[in-house]
Parts: sequence; C-alpha cells; structure tokens
Amino acid sequence: MTFMPKLLGTAAALALSAGAALADPALIFDLGGKFDKSFNESAYNGAQRWVEETGGSYNEVELQSDAQREQALRRFAENGNDPIVMAGFSFMTPLAEVAPDYPDTTFVIIDGVVEAPNVKSIIFSEHEGSYLVGMLAGMASETGTVGFVGGMDIPLIRKFACGYAEGVLAANPDATVIANMTGTTPAAWNDPVRGSELTLAQIGQGADVVFAAAGGTGLGVLQTAADEGIYSIGVDANQNYLHPGSVLTSMLKRVDNAVYDAFMAGDEIETGLAMLGVAEDGVGAAIDEHNQDLITDEMQAALDEARAGIEAGEIEVHDYTSDESCPSVSF
Repeated sequence: MTFMPKLLGTAAALALSAGAALADPALIFDLGGKFDKSFNESAYNGAQRWVEETGGSYNEVELQSDAQREQALRRFAENGNDPIVMAGFSFMTPLAEVAPDYPDTTFVIIDGVVEAPNVKSIIFSEHEGSYLVGMLAGMASETGTVGFVGGMDIPLIRKFACGYAEGVLAANPDATVIANMTGTTPAAWNDPVRGSELTLAQIGQGADVVFAAAGGTGLGVLQTAADEGIYSIGVDANQNYLHPGSVLTSMLKRVDNAVYDAFMAGDEIETGLAMLGVAEDGVGAAIDEHNQDLITDEMQAALDEARAGIEAGEIEVHDYTSDESCPSVSF
C-alpha cells in the first residue's frame, strides 16, 4: 500500500510516492489528523475497509494548514489518482477552483457542495441523527438540563445543536439546553482543554448530559464528563468505547460508508448531490456493548419510534441550514 507521510513541510509533505498506481484513489483528511477518533478517523476506517476487501491501495495526506488544500488536490490530480475524496466543508472553495482544470478526474467532497460535472457532493442530515441522541439525552437526564459543545461556530455545527435540542425537548418539554461553541477558527476542532472547560461550566449550570460535536475537542468533553460522573454523547464515529458506562451514545455520521462507497465505485461514481439521513442509514444513534446497560427499554422504544417517524416523514426535524434559525436553543 502506498501512503503519504504526515505533513512535515509543504514540499516534502505533499510529495507523492513514485510508485503510486495511476488509478489509485486518494483521500485527503481535514485538519485535526486522521486519528482524531471522530470525523477524520471515520473516513480512514472507510478507506481501510475498502483495502481489506479489495486488496487495493490508495494515497492519503493529513493537512496541517488551510493553505495546503488546493496544493494537495492538484498534486493528487496530476498524479492520476481517481477518485480524489476529501473530508470537510473547507474544501469547497479550493475544489471549485481545481475541478474544472481536471475534467477527467472525479472528485468527492464530504460535508460540502460544489457544482461541477466531475464532482460528487455528499452531505448528511446531521439534524436527524442529533434529534435521536437528543431524545436519549432528555430521557436520561436527571436534572432536566443538558449541554452541547460545538467545535467551530459554523452553520453545520449549529445544525447538530438545533436537532439535538429539538430531540431533547421532544422527550422532555421542560428541559433546558445549554449550547456553547469552542471558537470561530479551525483551531476549535482540536482543543480538548477548552472542551473540558466548557463541559465543567455546563456542569456548573446543572447539565448532566453533554453532547460534543467538536472533532478532537470533543475528546476533552468526553473525558471530563467521565471524570465528573455525568453522561456524554460522542459524534461521527462510534465513541462509546472511549469511556464505557459514561458515553450515553454516539451520533453516528457514516463518513466511513461515504469513503468506502466512493472507493468501491471508482470511475463509475455518479456525480451530483447525495443526501444521507436516517432513511439512508447515513446518521443514527450507536447502541453497543459499551452503552447498552444505559439504554432502558423505554429509551430504546422511543428511539425506534422516532427513527421510524423520521424515515416515514412523520417527524420533520428542523434543519438550521435551511433558514439559519433555531427554534429550540439559543447560541
């Protein structure tokens, strides 16, 4: 398998291995590193599943700054990699510049939309999955106050927060939801110390369940929740195993499936927009051996009913990005 090393400098970091096969796919991780136990790692797991099943190889790169996005795209395209998959909305602007220059290369962007004939855009209904874990939080809370810690304050993360709050209030109309964002720059995705501080502040206001949608910052949230004896909720990847008995559930966002499916499709990828929600098994709540004792029969029944209601269109969860409003929580 041909892998790129973690970026150590612009020239050396983006130099592709000489032996890379022309038809190999490529994967570009967003800031925070591929082993962030969240969004990036989910993408990595999807690529690895493809390797294990097919015996294929792919190129990869971990970015260290926003300035490297366009260069990485061009290097992979020049190398003949196809498809080129990128994880993160921040690739939208550079991809819009690069894609027209390589019309015979297929690009796949996860969490962003770029309109070009050779681009597949994959976005998720995070509000639906967040609604499901919000219901569990509302039912599990003993204080009636729950928290949300977001990463970078952007519409996507507000989408998580709003769906979560709506689910909490569906389970307990009298509940209070506290929402805080970590910051306004990409550094907000990798600040576990700040995540811990925000969690402690929310605990001080009575929160006994805190949902983290903050990339690597969320690891500080989950650790502090475990230390303080309250519940946390993980995000993107299944993070239940990180603190068994403390992580109530994780809001699954199947970035792994998106990467796996793109690699499997190869040059047969259907470009355009794909939306993955509850009905497409793109988002959901993780129940496994690490948290099953925390989920009562009543909670499981409510979860199943809500999932079926969303899938059937009987429950419509508000999408913050549709009008940039959030009726269930203030920021």
